[in-house]
Amino acid sequence: MFRAVFRLSATGVRSLARSRPCYTAPLASRCYSHGKVESDEEFDARWITYFSKPDIDAWELRKGMNTLIGYDLVPEAKILDSALRACRRLNDVASAIRILEAVKDKAGPHKDIYPYLIQELKPTLSELGISTPEELGIDKL
Repeated sequence: MFRAVFRLSATGVRSLARSRPCYTAPLASRCYSHGKVESDEEFDARWITYFSKPDIDAWELRKGMNTLIGYDLVPEAKILDSALRACRRLNDVASAIRILEAVKDKAGPHKDIYPYLIQELKPTLSELGISTPEELGIDKL
């Protein structure tokens, strides 16, 4: 009886010890994008159109700015101009200042981007009566 158990266990060990052929899976290649690539002009026009909607509400404004700030870019001055005008249509000065703060934060270590945008937006800011965070003194808090 022990001989039969020993023979079965030895056979079992040998079958486990046998080398099985090693199969390698082919490398997976993924094609994430099949659509056309949007040009910079089309991107700008899409966001200007979005913020220029006459019936935009506060939620859509915040959603649009959150999406825009989420991209790996600093928005162009013409897009920000359209967003600031949407803030004025909604009488939402707080959102306008938040937009300017978000752009300053988005510019990050590039210290020349934010002053350039403020320079480009200065006529719009004065026309709409919107102060910059620096003029209000809240950039030092």
